[in-house]
Amino acid sequence: MLIVADENIPLIDAFFAGFGEIRRLPGRAIDRAAVAEADVLLVRSVTQVSRELLEGSAVRFVGTCTIGTDHLDLDYFQQAGIHWSSAPGCNARGVVDYVLGSLLTLAEIEGADLGARTYGVIGAGEVGGRLIKVLRGLGWNVLVCDPPRQAAEGGNYVSLEQIIERCDVISLHTPLTRTGAQSTWHLLDRRRLEQLKPGTWLINAARGPVVDNAALREVLLAREDLQAVLDVWEAEPEVDVALAELCVLGSPHIAGYSLDGKQRGTAQIYQAFCAFIGQAAKVHLEDLLPEPWLAQVTLNAGSDPAWAMAMICRGVYDPRRDDADFRRSLAGSVAEQKVAFDLLRKNYPERREIEGLPVKINGDDEGLRKLALALGAVVL
Repeated sequence: MLIVADENIPLIDAFFAGFGEIRRLPGRAIDRAAVAEADVLLVRSVTQVSRELLEGSAVRFVGTCTIGTDHLDLDYFQQAGIHWSSAPGCNARGVVDYVLGSLLTLAEIEGADLGARTYGVIGAGEVGGRLIKVLRGLGWNVLVCDPPRQAAEGGNYVSLEQIIERCDVISLHTPLTRTGAQSTWHLLDRRRLEQLKPGTWLINAARGPVVDNAALREVLLAREDLQAVLDVWEAEPEVDVALAELCVLGSPHIAGYSLDGKQRGTAQIYQAFCAFIGQAAKVHLEDLLPEPWLAQVTLNAGSDPAWAMAMICRGVYDPRRDDADFRRSLAGSVAEQKVAFDLLRKNYPERREIEGLPVKINGDDEGLRKLALALGAVVL
């Protein structure tokens, strides 16, 4: 069996070595020649897996170690009898940590009280759902927009127009869809961007084209009151450098790049492949994850909650490091910038997740306990 895999997928040998030969390639270099004799194709979001790529090949299983599937031609898979699997929720917690770190940075810059703002979450799936739970657990006011879920389930959702009208912070967590009534392509177009409340913070850690990048650049130039954080870009790996310079934080599509999330994605695809071939899973992620560098956070009762939140979040992850690395990569020609974008992703440093972090509180402080639990920590 020949397995062709994106070289950035972790633990490929640990999970798949027993099934046959593994051939690793950069995700953007996987082409028809590379997959012609492959039985299994394992990718991340940078590889467009289409009829053009697979037709005539031996591939019968495609796994993407990502939440999103907009890079997969699912209609063709069905026609061709190709089994596939994604990794829903694998990196959701990493994205939540990215948003929390971004909020802390924005609040420090503007001297804002995070608890006094109204949050709008667009998309309540694996990522958005976890973010909503954390923000509401902190006692913050959160409005949610998700038309497909509202149509299917009912519930207390609001429209996109209400999000734009009422929210001080808007965080995007929709899949990228290009057709139909629920298309998210340029969901935030020029008209909607111009309607944002004064002082709005906009965070996009979903897909670049959900926001019209050219329009956002022009709106940010015209309105200094708006603040933007972008982890994703419309033409990535090419980045609109002028837009990046206007953002408070920018990064190369790494919001969900926690070590836990990436390895969890590989484990989920491994389990799906085992089910496909009718074999019991023999390798387990908990046996492979290394111990986190931060063993525990200890707080004294009476600590300032805002300080405690910053200590817990930034002790695990601070997006300002990624912003600094990203800005250094925006030098040189466009071709050099694109190479640098992919290298930042390929060589991304180890990063863990807040969820599960042990927090010890010396003394009795119910407020600190609730704060730590809302962030996903384990209170000892």
